[in-house]
This record gives sequence, structure tokens and C-alpha cells, in this order.
Amino acid sequence: MSPLAPQPPRRVAVIGGARVPFARSDGPYATASNQEMLTAALDALVERHGLQGPGAVGEFVAGAVLKHSRDFNLARETVLGSALGPRTPAYDIQQACGTGLQAVIAAANKIALGQTESAIAGGADTASDAPLGVNDRLRRILLAARRAKTTGGRLKALAKVRPGHLVPDIPRNAEPRTGLSMGEHAAVTARAWGISREEQDALAAASHQRLAAAYERGLFQDLVVPFRGLARDQNLRPGSTVEKLAALKPVFGLDAPGPTMTAGNSTPLTDGAATVLLASEEWAEARGIEPLAYLTAYETAAVDFVGGDVAGGEDGLLMAPAYAVPRMLERAGLGIGDFDLVEIHEAFASQVLATLAAWEKRGLAPVDRARLNVAGSSLATGHPFAATGARIVATLATLLAEREGPGRGLISICAAGGQGVTAILERT
Repeated sequence: MSPLAPQPPRRVAVIGGARVPFARSDGPYATASNQEMLTAALDALVERHGLQGPGAVGEFVAGAVLKHSRDFNLARETVLGSALGPRTPAYDIQQACGTGLQAVIAAANKIALGQTESAIAGGADTASDAPLGVNDRLRRILLAARRAKTTGGRLKALAKVRPGHLVPDIPRNAEPRTGLSMGEHAAVTARAWGISREEQDALAAASHQRLAAAYERGLFQDLVVPFRGLARDQNLRPGSTVEKLAALKPVFGLDAPGPTMTAGNSTPLTDGAATVLLASEEWAEARGIEPLAYLTAYETAAVDFVGGDVAGGEDGLLMAPAYAVPRMLERAGLGIGDFDLVEIHEAFASQVLATLAAWEKRGLAPVDRARLNVAGSSLATGHPFAATGARIVATLATLLAEREGPGRGLISICAAGGQGVTAILERT
């Protein structure tokens, strides 16, 4: 019996998205868990698209970067606490700031291969409710006490506890291999690429102004659900200007002359969650739904930010999209000029500008700034690490649908660990 001929991959439709407003850490969501925020975003998506029935969705994939031990099965526990059917399979995924987009890609792959008809992807993160680890020296003592066979042995082990052992291990925004924070790494890259303070502040001001305008014209009416007293992203500053941002003091790169990175042109620590619904064309057609857009390509990359050309800017911690995007465009037979919209995650204004410069160095055409982050991005919304990818996919798909004609959008997300995740959305 001859084997079945391989079937071509199916198109993957972006149906819609939902998220809670993003909040600054230690603010309105200070006591909200990853699961609570993710459940709120998921429930909003379920309600808006009538997904309450059994088997309405094939699976749920999501993740978080800062996870408590109780979050070990975050996606599945979120399903069980939501309006989604309890028989919906779920699993976790994590790739630092690329988590949300990798969740979308994981779900899309199963749809494309015909393994499921629909799926929800997303992510959540809370910098407020960050896990605190037991001091490692205390942990070793407690384990030794547990292994002891006698009461005397246990007491002997516990007698080694000292006051300093009671200080918890607090998560740091630093790379284990270098000890440098993401901001410090970005400052090195900014110097390497000659990114000016004025350019950074202009990009940051535009992000706030464009996000404010998008809210005012109702872009997020079907994307953002009120949560814990917030109806809009708390970090949004509609009155941001280059002049106001210029008054802020630098906070990164202080070890070298002329630091340029401030709290205003860097993303703040943020809490929030986001989800996005994906499906096959057949699933959407059977329900009379017109997809917002289609996910047509994706690519990941990594750089050697430890031993590579860091000082020269080529292997900066957040520069992996500089390699992923050219590869993806070559494979797709596209150039920058073929995109109506470009969405670059704004971890830092300097990182966005360095990425744009690197693309040009690698032969891509300059990005028309009028097409870049047209509804604002992470500098204005904030950046709950694992939620950002789903936010960007849902927002870009909505922007493409708003155009009422064919269109194409590019997504670029940098991530800790020297990684990058990129994708293409199209509307035909």
C-alpha cells in the first residue's frame, strides 16, 4: 500500500485577540497572579467569540517568564479556571520576551498541519508578584536535614543556619552569562550603533502619542477588557513630547561617557496578559467569521552575546531580529517595501533604532517611519514579558483588517538570551 501523499500546509487565520490593560509593576495588579490575569484575558476572548461550548477550541498554549512553583502548569490551570471547556488541552511554553509569539507559532503549526482546527495562544507576566527563592545555602541545609536519619542528625544540620541564610533570592533582570541587565546590554549596543538620545526620545514620544490616538479612535474596543479598575494601559502618557523626555536623567550606560538611555525611552516593568485566537480557514468559514489576517511566515534566530562581536554591535543581546528578519524575507521572497505595517517590539528605543540600522546594513530597504508601530508599542503599553507577542499579533491583525484591503505586516521581537522571534501577517 503506497503511503499517503503529503498535504500542503493550511493557511492559519488570526481571528481575534483579547488582553487586559497593562499596568506598571507594584500598581493596580500588585496582588494579581499570572493565572488571574491570563484567565481574565482568556475569558474575554471566549465571550467575544462564543467559545464556551465543549470542543470549541482545540487547545490553549501560553506561558510566563516569571513563574512561581504554583505556575508549573499555568496554561492548563488557566483553562480549568476559565469559561473555556475543561476538556481543552493546554501546555506551557517559554522563550523570554518571545514567549507570546512562540506560543502563536506553536499553535499555528498544529493548525497548518491539520492536527487541530483552532487554538488560543497567549502569555502573562507580573513583575509585581515575582517569585522569591529560598536562599541557596539555606536550601542545601534544609535538604541535608531532610536526608538525616536521626533527630540528632537533623538538629546538627539545622544548627548551621545563620541569619544571612534567611535573605531570599530575588529575581534579577540580568543575564546569567554576563551579569549585565538588559538595559546595560542595550546601552552597549546603542553606543556601537551610534544611536542618539534625540532619536530615542522621538521614538518614545511617538509611541505614546500613537497609542493614545489608537485608543481615541476605538482600535482597542474589541481587544482590551477592563481589569482591576484599568480600562487603558497605565503606562500611557498621551502628553509625552521630546522636550519632556529630554529632561529625564540617563539610567543605563552610566559607565561610559554620554549615556542616552532613560526611563522614558526604556520599557518599564509591567504586569499583564494577552491572548489571540487562531484557526483554519475552514473553521472560520463554518462559523461565518472573516479572519482579520493570516500568519504566513515566521523565523527565529540567536546571537552570541557572550563571545561574539558585542562591542561592534553585531551580537548585541537584543540584535537577533537583525538576522531573523532578512532570512525570513529571503525565504518568503519579500522586501521591506512589500510591508504596509512594521511592528518592532520596543524593549528600548535604542534597540529599535539599532535593529533598523542593522537591517539596512544587511541590504534591506529603510523602513518608512510612518509604517512603524503605527498604534504605539511597548514603550507606551508596557511589556509584561510573555504577553507582548500575543498583544502585537492581535493588534497588527486588527490594523490590517481596518485597512479594508490587501495588506502585509512584519513582526519583530527581541528576547533575553540573545534571541529573536519574527513573523509575517497578511490580509488578502
